[in-house]
Order: sequence, then C-alpha cells, then structure tokens
Amino acid sequence: MRDEFYMQLALDKAWEYQGLTYPNPAVGAVITLDGKILSVEAHQKSGTSHAEVIALLSAYETLSKTSIDFNPQDAGQAHTFLLNLPQNFFSACSIYVTLEPCSHQGKTPSCARLLRKLGLKKIYIGTKDKIKGHNEGAKQLDNVTIGILEEKCYALLEPFLIWQKKAFVLFKLAQSSNGRIGGGYLSSQASLNHVHQLRTVCDTLLIGGNTVRMDRPTLDCRFVHAKAPNVCIYSKEDNFDRQIPLFMVPHREVEILNDLNFLERPSFVIVEGGEGMLNALKEKIDWFLFYQTPKLSTNNLTYNTTMNLAFLHQRTMDVDLMIWSKKIGH
Repeated sequence: MRDEFYMQLALDKAWEYQGLTYPNPAVGAVITLDGKILSVEAHQKSGTSHAEVIALLSAYETLSKTSIDFNPQDAGQAHTFLLNLPQNFFSACSIYVTLEPCSHQGKTPSCARLLRKLGLKKIYIGTKDKIKGHNEGAKQLDNVTIGILEEKCYALLEPFLIWQKKAFVLFKLAQSSNGRIGGGYLSSQASLNHVHQLRTVCDTLLIGGNTVRMDRPTLDCRFVHAKAPNVCIYSKEDNFDRQIPLFMVPHREVEILNDLNFLERPSFVIVEGGEGMLNALKEKIDWFLFYQTPKLSTNNLTYNTTMNLAFLHQRTMDVDLMIWSKKIGH
C-alpha cells in the first residue's frame, strides 16, 4: 500500500498539468528516502525538464538544504548539474514515476540514462511507454518495479496516446451545480485562468456558429497574457459579422468549415459550445472537462442530452470543482 500511496501523489501532481504539457504526456514523480517524501513534482511544459528531473532537483534542495541557482526547467542545465553531483548522492533514494522514463534524447536528454548514472536504490514505474522509439527506458535500469497503479497511470496517459493518431477532442463545460450554462461567467478566476492556459497549447479551438452569432465572443488568452488560439467555426453558413471580437484578435487564424475532417489529423482540439455542439460532436469527443461552480442558477440553458460518463480525476479550482471525465457505454 505504501508504494501505491507514493504513486498516487505523483498522479495527483501530474493531473495538475494534464493537457498543458501537449504534445508531451502529463507525468508525475515522487522521490523518497527511507519512507520520507523528499519531493513531489510533475512535467509542466513541452521542451522543459521532465518530471523525474524536476523531482530530483527538488530532492537535492531538500537533502542539501541549499537552493539551485539556475532555472530548473532548463533540461540541459538540470541534467548537467545532477550528473556532476557527488557519486552516490541519490543512492539511498527511490523514485516513483507515472510513466516509464524516456530512453531517447529529443528536446531534452534521456531520463532513463540519467537515472541509470545516478544509481537510485529503487525505481517504481506506473505504466510503460507505448510509443515506439520512446519506450524501453526501463531496460536500461536496475531495481525496477513496473505496474504500480497501472490502470490510473494509463488513464493519465490516454490523451497522449490519442493525439499520436488523430485529434484528441476535449469538450469544455462550465456549469452551475444544477447544470445551467448561461448567464455570463460562471467559473472562478482560477478556472478561467486554467481554460486560458489550455487554449495557449491547443492546436485549434472549435466552436459552433450559433456561439459566434449569439455570444459574440473573443476567446483569447488575456488572463494569462498569451497568444490566442486559432479558431475553427463549425457552421453550414458563413454569415458572420466580421466585427465580432473573435475576428479582431491579432496573430490568429479563423476558419469556417462545414465538415470535421480535420479531426482525423493528430492534434489537440478544445471544443467550447452548447447543446448543439455537444450533440453534433457526440461521437468524436474523447474527454470532457467540467468546471462546476457552487451556484444554483435559474437560467434556462443547459445540456439537454443523455450520456454516461466515467470520472477520471477531480480537484478544486478555487471554489470550483474541476472534473476530467470520458464517455462510457452508449
């Protein structure tokens, strides 16, 4: 049970960055020493240090009672620093990581090679990497145990596996506690910030024509001061007022399409819309992301549909409840 406890900590941390690491997977890591937790960290952004590296740096600071003097997200500098520590610095430590450490060198050096050279006492892996060329990191390591909370770790990895083959389609819903969706902003500022963070990394923000005509939205990333996502409007007719704020955002592409063939290409697509879009995309949606606010509303708008869902992970976002889920059955 102790190993499952540590792996669950790694999972919970990784879920904080689900989607934000695109096109990389969300991964969490925990470092322990004689049962004591030294660090709980996660990969945060593509091209930066992986979860294992961030966790090792944090564990170093805990053990040495000193702070590193460089950006821990700089993967090259982080690897160099860790490899130059005194031999056996981490030899009594164990690491729990939700995904098999990478065996290849891409934008960042190989984590499997780093762990082998550091010689940790024990390495616990949640699930193996399914992507050819990235996998087999475990074969480079000694004292490895694979399959700790494997089903949960695989669920965390699912978006990454989907966007290798086609678009990973995430439908975002913000609603009151009684399922109402209209009447202006429902979510807390923390939830709004999170939505804007996801928008910054997705390939396409997909919306319906009625949303554009009725809401006249902007759909930018102003809350996190980042570039707005490209937008695809799914509509049979191109009869939009080009003075709507959506069309006025600089450095953005807006396409109007009457088919969804682009979802066959590997990518990350966020859908924001109402009942019409939910029903139109019902068979193409992979996951849902709910932001449920602790309010009751008399607004008439709701998602008037029937669907069975499985909750994958949930956490609070200020006063809101954020729930990752997926469709099951029919």
